[in-house]
Amino acid sequence: PMAGAAKKEKPQPADGSTTAADGANPGDETAALPDKAIGPFLRHFCTDCHSGDEPEAGIAIDRLLEAPEMVAQRKTWKRILKILRVEAMPPDEAERPSAEQYAATVTWLAEQLEAIERSLPPDPGRVTARRLNRVEYTNTVRDLFGIDLRVADDFPADDVGYGFDNIGDVLSLPPLLMEKYLDAAERIAHRVIPIEQPRPTVVRYEAEQFAIRGQGGRPSGSVFAFTSVGTAGTELDIALTGDYVIRVCAYGQLAGDEPPRMLLKIDDRQVEQFDVVSGAEKPEVFEHRVRIEQGRHRLLVGFVNDFYQPKHPDPTQRDRNLYIDFVEVEGPFEAEMPPAAEFGQRVLAASPESRDWQQWAQQARKLLTPLVRRAYRQPVQTADIDRLLRVVKLAYEQQESFPVAMQWALQAVLVSPRFLFRIEHDPDPLDPAAVHPIGPHELATRLSYFLWSSLPDDELFRLADDGMLARPEVLAQEVRRMLADSRSWALVENFGGQWFQLRNLASVNPDPKRFPEFDDALREAMRRETELFFAEIVREDRSILDILDADFTYVNERLARHYGIEGVTGEAFRRVKLSDPNRGGVLTQASVLTVTSNPTRTSPVKRGKWVLENLLAVKLPPPPANVPLLDEGEEAAKAASLRERMELHRQKASCAVCHAQMDPPGFGLENFDAIGAWRTEDGGHPIDASGTLPDGRSFSGPAELKSILMSRRDDFCRCMAEKMLTYALGRGLESYDRPAVEQIVRQTAAADYRFSALVTAIVQSEPFQMRRGEAPDEQNEEPERNE
Repeated sequence: PMAGAAKKEKPQPADGSTTAADGANPGDETAALPDKAIGPFLRHFCTDCHSGDEPEAGIAIDRLLEAPEMVAQRKTWKRILKILRVEAMPPDEAERPSAEQYAATVTWLAEQLEAIERSLPPDPGRVTARRLNRVEYTNTVRDLFGIDLRVADDFPADDVGYGFDNIGDVLSLPPLLMEKYLDAAERIAHRVIPIEQPRPTVVRYEAEQFAIRGQGGRPSGSVFAFTSVGTAGTELDIALTGDYVIRVCAYGQLAGDEPPRMLLKIDDRQVEQFDVVSGAEKPEVFEHRVRIEQGRHRLLVGFVNDFYQPKHPDPTQRDRNLYIDFVEVEGPFEAEMPPAAEFGQRVLAASPESRDWQQWAQQARKLLTPLVRRAYRQPVQTADIDRLLRVVKLAYEQQESFPVAMQWALQAVLVSPRFLFRIEHDPDPLDPAAVHPIGPHELATRLSYFLWSSLPDDELFRLADDGMLARPEVLAQEVRRMLADSRSWALVENFGGQWFQLRNLASVNPDPKRFPEFDDALREAMRRETELFFAEIVREDRSILDILDADFTYVNERLARHYGIEGVTGEAFRRVKLSDPNRGGVLTQASVLTVTSNPTRTSPVKRGKWVLENLLAVKLPPPPANVPLLDEGEEAAKAASLRERMELHRQKASCAVCHAQMDPPGFGLENFDAIGAWRTEDGGHPIDASGTLPDGRSFSGPAELKSILMSRRDDFCRCMAEKMLTYALGRGLESYDRPAVEQIVRQTAAADYRFSALVTAIVQSEPFQMRRGEAPDEQNEEPERNE
């Protein structure tokens, strides 16, 4: 790309025209076309690389300038605007515009694109019918019945698109998931209306589902391989106290005078040990029955007697290892039956004494109508209940009891598309010009799943019934009420957890030799700090700019020791005031710093990319094919610092363009090691945390880097608005969403960047409150999935 080009002396525009590059007034009506307004600027600084038959990044500026109008190419112009807005082009090696030239060009282009979008027919887009993801399913069951039953943890993982797992276009319904829905419906029905011992079920955990504890092993193909002493485990959600049979399929690699010994634990309690004498040719299933209390537990499998003598004369006596194929948990047996949920209590109390069908139908209709209304998140018709009564009658005809019949009806509700999917209705579903407001109950559902990842509560239903919810003042009031509610923690975990990539923290494993202090307790503390920090911004309605820089955070003793903060004792987290300017904001928290590092060292590239994409909405292209890896050898590390080795790496023309953008903010965080601890040198080399951004601004260290980011508050606000609107809608944003995003940014800025102002602007926007029919070119469009 352009970074490889030598700096050239270029002729300045000689026609005397007024151009944005020369500081022209962007609103000048004579500058109606880009060729007249910004053509000299783009030709002077950009067309060396962005022209011809094979333009860099697929952007042919020469052809764009020759086009008679901008409307058809507005997506490409929007890409150009994003690049110029952050002054990422031209690269350092080429001649660069002045700050005034950048500002004038960006302003003109932004105004023209916004004017184009305003001139087009309003297009709020459309959202594909969205299946409830695993989190939403769990929360909906919890709030519908008042039970905490995490059956969705056994569902297949949800696909991710545009950075989030609630995107309608990627939430498919494979046959396996449908089977899981049927099993889950049965489990839920028996828990809500407990009238008999539940049928034992079997849950299997494959090797890739094991979370590593310690450093003894890791998934290897289809098995989990323990090559030294360690444990691995998975979470159990025990719905009922009872007996459970745990089966472990394992085999060993023999060495020494005893076979591999496998340990089985529930939480921190050892329940059994097994000697594994079988080899890979015939794995053995080990079985143990144990009573487990209702609730969340951790099932652990461990290897306790490692043996390693690589110089032993007998090759079969050199290394003892343990391999786990799978773990199964079957149960419950002899379960302790819990009290019925509120709906179940009503069912048991209303059971007809006779077997008169009319009495059954009357009672069932009375019980099901309010439940189905909430489960379907819409007003229900007589026909909706009639369909369920046919299920009740089937049980009646088979001489089942009334509670069993209601269990069957409840299972039918839970596998209905109207429960599993968030369906919004279009008067003209195939007419893309048919723009209309969504219904009041659809609006309530969008709002509740946005902020709570769950169904609407009674107040939202009431406002929807009265037709008042869409009023701007009512929406603003509901936003404040819902953010103050404890259920808004779902926004912290699900939006914040994915935006900040906290979910990746569970799978990172820093090298234990280089970072022996890293353990599960520190991993959990890292995640908890960022969640509590973001939760305060949400609940206390603080400025979203605190995300970039703040004078407080949350730590417990373990994390405080990691940061070098004194005076904090105990496991409980507390709010602390920060005096070190290098700390503060998510960018300097160990969670983000760890997930953007490699196992053995920091990664300025990953960190810089994280800053650009998650704080400034700069989307970078994937690296070119066959890019050589950085020399990670010990000799290379001793001879040169990481920065010096990366400077050599980025001299390649194919690497320089993106690295010129990513590396500076990444190097600004080099004082933090791969797990977020402060340092002043790396491998004997002093840390150089200075850098110069593409816009020419220089900094040294994280405090000055944060200062620059704070000066670009509207760029950050725009990035957060795009991320949050994507999450709220459940679809990727398109060019026609640009006016809405800009309006959200203006409203948020006008309210001092308060979090509630951002959320309110989103829920009052056209994309959130309206939809249209499907355009033909959208029917086969492939969504952007997680990379």
